Amino acid sequence: MGSETIVAETLLRRADRVDHRFVNPVPTAIGGWTTARKALPLYFANKEEKTPAHPLGPFHTDTSVYVDPPASGLRVTWLGHSSMLVEIEDVRLLIDPVWDERASPVRWAGPKRFFAPPLKLEELPPINIVLVSHDHYDHLGESTVRTLAKMESMKDTEWVTPLGVGEHLEHYGVKRSRITQLDWTERAGGEKLEIIALPARHFSGRGIFDRFETLWSSFVLKGARQNVYFGADSGWWPGFEEIGAQFGPFDLTMLEIGAYNELWDAIHLGPDKAVLAFEALGGKGLLMPIHWGLFDLALHSWRQPIDRFMELVGEKGIKAWTPEPGRPTEVMKDCELRTNWW
Repeated sequence: MGSETIVAETLLRRADRVDHRFVNPVPTAIGGWTTARKALPLYFANKEEKTPAHPLGPFHTDTSVYVDPPASGLRVTWLGHSSMLVEIEDVRLLIDPVWDERASPVRWAGPKRFFAPPLKLEELPPINIVLVSHDHYDHLGESTVRTLAKMESMKDTEWVTPLGVGEHLEHYGVKRSRITQLDWTERAGGEKLEIIALPARHFSGRGIFDRFETLWSSFVLKGARQNVYFGADSGWWPGFEEIGAQFGPFDLTMLEIGAYNELWDAIHLGPDKAVLAFEALGGKGLLMPIHWGLFDLALHSWRQPIDRFMELVGEKGIKAWTPEPGRPTEVMKDCELRTNWW
């Protein structure tokens, strides 16, 4: 899969580096030990329902649905958090795959899944592209990638990542020849689907000492009939308006609502700023909340992001799209979907 550079303006430009480390598109302070010291007492004093009191699901995916392409041109199977299978026409993308039990560098500790994957990896239909937005553990599962890399059904699959993330994939068993790494404002894909990597306000790293060594991105997924924005992880920044003006309108906009707190609001949206970002992007089409409902990654209760999100979209008349985990669901133009599964 080749790549080419598009002409960028103002905030939509290639990523800059300082001392060999990537920097955000706007000045951004990333919390370190000071933030950790402030957050630790809050975690100990926290009395929120941070994990579900009762088991969720089980959720199961009817894989027979994948025999036929989506009639609407767009079908999404949300698998929890930011993992999903997106079908645009007859192209299938697996986005930020995490089947791992924990979003953690170790298997014996760290945030644990609230529910099991709705389908097993070996039950996946043929995947054309795996898209990874950045290298954090809740978006890039090592054991997941190692398994995918060994599967016969994945031998012809393309992998698309921001700069540097491909080295992780290669280390986990993905062939280098199958990996395309994109800088911000670069494109990949072909006539059926174009993938455009765009800036996001976040950071990267799999450990304490490798922050900013790889790039993080949001993506536009542009098909013949459908146009999707996958916001991945990002705090609020003025670039949302430019993205909407240059690449919108979007039929479906996916923005993160969970794992937020005022201590790190520069790098995560939360529901209030997700709604503001949607409006800045043009406010057209459907808004899908992602990055919630699977892992305990913050101080709020596990339901708080979605409850606040639904309150906000109701107040503003925004068309929400909240599918049940694991259910392949057609995206019909401007047709709202509220399952309230939680």
